[in-house]
Amino acid sequence: MEAFAERGYHATTTRDIAGRAGMSPAALYIHYKTKEELLHRISRIGHEKAVEILRTAARAEGGPAERLADAVSSFVRWHARGRTTARVVQYELDSLGPEARAEILGLRRQVDAEVRGIIEDGVRTGDFAVVDVQGTTLAVLSLCIDVARWFNVDGPRTPEEVGALYADLVLRMVGAGTSGAAQR
Repeated sequence: MEAFAERGYHATTTRDIAGRAGMSPAALYIHYKTKEELLHRISRIGHEKAVEILRTAARAEGGPAERLADAVSSFVRWHARGRTTARVVQYELDSLGPEARAEILGLRRQVDAEVRGIIEDGVRTGDFAVVDVQGTTLAVLSLCIDVARWFNVDGPRTPEEVGALYADLVLRMVGAGTSGAAQR
């Protein structure tokens, strides 16, 4: 993961991967037939975790604002704490072949559906003032995912602080608690 995150899929060699794992390049092939198979496995595990995080928040008790804040905060914390993995998971999709890419796109649609569902609930109940649910969902996910690109463990904020900040920003984005949402 570190090699893919630092150098990108195409610039990473199997020799580099094997060296970081403390094995010979030949030993790597015992576990994975190709470098792409390894990337696919990393991507699948990461996306499955993302779906789990968001599904848990979406199915939790509470109103739409509480569930959206939990979803955003949890998703941001995951991207910050596991930024190396998250960077590979989120930014190496185009390196996968057609079958693997199709599987990962299916998982991404599930990620989108969980967040979109919470936003739709908030619009339906009048808790959110959102005109474009699909566009807002994309903006929320983009905000969360980008944390993997810039977060620094030595920076001024912890994953928890960034998660709380982003949850607040997203609630403002959807108009939670504003008079516009209450009037809908």
